[in-house]
Amino acid sequence: MPRIRAASIAEHKATTRTEILDTALELFGVLGYRDTSFGDIAAAIGIGRTTLYEYFSDKEDLLASLVEETLPPTIKKIVEQIPEGLPPAERLRRLVVFMVEFVIVEPTLGLILHLEVPHLSGAAQERVAAAHRSLVREYTEAYRAGVEQGVFLRMPPEVAGTYLNNTIMLAAQTMLNYEDPAEALECTTRTVTDLLFNGLASKENRKPGLWRSISGLGRR
Repeated sequence: MPRIRAASIAEHKATTRTEILDTALELFGVLGYRDTSFGDIAAAIGIGRTTLYEYFSDKEDLLASLVEETLPPTIKKIVEQIPEGLPPAERLRRLVVFMVEFVIVEPTLGLILHLEVPHLSGAAQERVAAAHRSLVREYTEAYRAGVEQGVFLRMPPEVAGTYLNNTIMLAAQTMLNYEDPAEALECTTRTVTDLLFNGLASKENRKPGLWRSISGLGRR
């Protein structure tokens, strides 16, 4: 039986589970998700390979669990950095910058979300999608506020939220094509912001270059 490294079995299991997730994320960054085995993770921690199956049914389960535990608090932290009371378009703009920049700030998790998740099973993809829902809600609420102010075109809010999430995710994915993603951040965020806001803008507000006049884009 493995040595108990905490005051109770429950604490030991929680500590071990966290260690497995942290180690897996580190190895995914070094070896890549596909080339990292349960054996690699177990060896790095110093536990038996079969012990991992007490916590995760397979590598997909481990990856989905990693996203479920890492992404929501990361999104919460990002949202908390945005001041309250901003105009809806500016709030959305900042969300665009922060979420595209996520690929630079959290490169391993960003790489997994954009390149590996599409190859997972439907059940695992749904778990990852559920972890994104708090972000979709943020997009949707900013959109609703813009509609109320007459700034954005009226459409079903759920459609707008999905449109925003999918477009911003694609923009973030393009960052992976650059040798130095940080250098491409300003151009990418400016381009996707113009695309999003000119598409969402009400007819009265749909003017060339309108959204470029919103405070400058770039790294915070």
